[in-house]
Amino acid sequence: MGNLFNMDNGFFTALSKICDILILSVVWVVVCIPIFTIGPANTALYYATVKVIRRERGYLIREFFKSFKLNFKQGAIIGILLTLVTFFLGFDLLWAWINQESFRLGSALFGIFIAMSVMMLCISIYIYPILSRFEMTIKQIFKAATLMSIRHLPSTIGMMLIIAASALGIFFIPILLFVLPAAATYLISLLMERVLKKYMPESQGPGEETGKDEWYLE
Repeated sequence: MGNLFNMDNGFFTALSKICDILILSVVWVVVCIPIFTIGPANTALYYATVKVIRRERGYLIREFFKSFKLNFKQGAIIGILLTLVTFFLGFDLLWAWINQESFRLGSALFGIFIAMSVMMLCISIYIYPILSRFEMTIKQIFKAATLMSIRHLPSTIGMMLIIAASALGIFFIPILLFVLPAAATYLISLLMERVLKKYMPESQGPGEETGKDEWYLE
């Protein structure tokens, strides 16, 4: 009976993670409301999910806003760029779909725009995790995201399926918007971290000696 009420047992650990996922999802939704903050919010969501919920390091809200502030400028610019590309591709897809029969190249263009949309989604999956982990220029981030998405295609496909399932879940059950952002990020991180670790420099030694917390290598 003693272990039943032990806060370190599996049940309470899982319950704590679920509560953190709910809290983080709600914070993410609120921070995303201004729209132009979507980029830094996505970056902070990944950072806090991996560091606090998975690695159990630091405090959830503090780590979220730490990353949010640190990556605000680059994240905002990237978020705006991706939003504009999304609207552009969405408009092109709608136009091509409507004109598939009346326009000779409508079907071909529709297929091209679908391929471009899938490619953009593959790249965008990697962008915010990369921003949360590495110090790069925006150009370097997009280049690295493109290369990783192609080089680690099986992982990319797996993460795309998670995002697709989450999007469908939110579409049919809107209340899941306050659950699935962090939950999907948690699942994505299981694949993403395997990829990112391949590009991380080797550990410089224990934190007590180097003064650097390399929690992401654990």
